[in-house]
Amino acid sequence: MSVELLDTTRFHGFRVRRQIAGKTYQEYFSLKANGKRLRGAARAKIKNAAEVRDAVLEKKQARAKAEAVKTALFDKGGKVRGILFRMKTEKSGTRTPVFQIGIMSSKAGKIVNTTVSINLHGLKGAWQKAVDFYVSHKKISKRAQTYKKLLKAQPSKAQLEAMKHKRKRRR
Repeated sequence: MSVELLDTTRFHGFRVRRQIAGKTYQEYFSLKANGKRLRGAARAKIKNAAEVRDAVLEKKQARAKAEAVKTALFDKGGKVRGILFRMKTEKSGTRTPVFQIGIMSSKAGKIVNTTVSINLHGLKGAWQKAVDFYVSHKKISKRAQTYKKLLKAQPSKAQLEAMKHKRKRRR
C-alpha cells in the first residue's frame, strides 16, 4: 500500500503515491479543517478516501505492468525474448541444436534456465516444449492470445540453418 501519513510543519494528512508506466501519480488528503487537526470519524473518513484512491491506482498499475510484460515478450524482429537458438557443444564434442530458455520467472521469483534439444524432440516439438516452459514461468494462460502468438513465432528450418552457418563463419 502506498498511503503514507505525513506530519510536517507544512502539511498534515495522507499522501497516495504510485508509479504507473513511468509516470508518478501523487495526491494529498489533508487532515486539517479550519486550521485544526481532524480526529475520530472525520480522520477515518479521510483515510478511507485515500485508501480507495490508492486501490484504484493499484489496479491501474497492475494493468500497466501486465501490458508491459506482454509487449516485452517479442523483440523488434518478432523473435521471442528469452528463447534463443544455440548450437550446444556436448561433452563428446558433437554440436547439438537446442532452444535455450533464460527468463525471469514470475512463478519462482528468480531467473530460470533450461534447454530443449531440437534433435530429440524435432523442431515443432522442441519449440512447443520451450514455449510451454516459458508460459508456465511467465504465468501466461494456454488459452490466452499471447500463447498462440508465442507458438506462431517458431523459427523456420531455413532461419535455423542460416543462424547455424552464421555462427560457423564467426568461429
